[in-house]
Amino acid sequence: MNDAVNELDAAIRTIDRAVPDPRLGLGERIFHLVSRLTPMVNVDLLLPGADGAILMTWRADPFYGPGWHIPGGVLRYKESYAERIAAVAQSELGTRVEFDEPPRRVTPVTNPERATRGHFISLLFDCRLLEPPDPALRHAGGAPEHGQWAWHRERPPDLIPVHERLYGDLFRTNGTGSVVLTGARGGSGIRVSDREGGRSTNETHPR
Repeated sequence: MNDAVNELDAAIRTIDRAVPDPRLGLGERIFHLVSRLTPMVNVDLLLPGADGAILMTWRADPFYGPGWHIPGGVLRYKESYAERIAAVAQSELGTRVEFDEPPRRVTPVTNPERATRGHFISLLFDCRLLEPPDPALRHAGGAPEHGQWAWHRERPPDLIPVHERLYGDLFRTNGTGSVVLTGARGGSGIRVSDREGGRSTNETHPR
């Protein structure tokens, strides 16, 4: 018993040395460890344009598979919603936004088949651009690349599966083809599976 406690204490000290200030980020390996122990909380930025289009970014990583998604990120230790929303807007879109409180939707998401990154609390915030997104990151045609953004007047067919489950009911298409926000505030929990659309998972990418 003492040996096991000593080994655990040594492991904790190693992690403490590896992450002297978790407010600056955990790093991928420790983030994945923490995600196997406790739910993660993430913010998603819903950014509709004046013409009814929705601003999305392209993501391609081992946990998601390629696809369009609503920009978002996981809260860091002692970080506010406002700070994470600002960080996501800057890192994914190269811009600034303002947002409304409370969030439009709060949804617990679990994946029973996945230990790493398998449980999240997703908070969807209504946001507005304060300046245009970085034109250097714009998807101008051809195959999208990781980190590019684009406006979508219709829900894209390659929306990542977890966002299809989380937010698909918020959109409908009007007679002109524009996306219109719909759906009530608040959301019940959902479960997603790796069998649904490949490498789906339950949150927005780690910081």
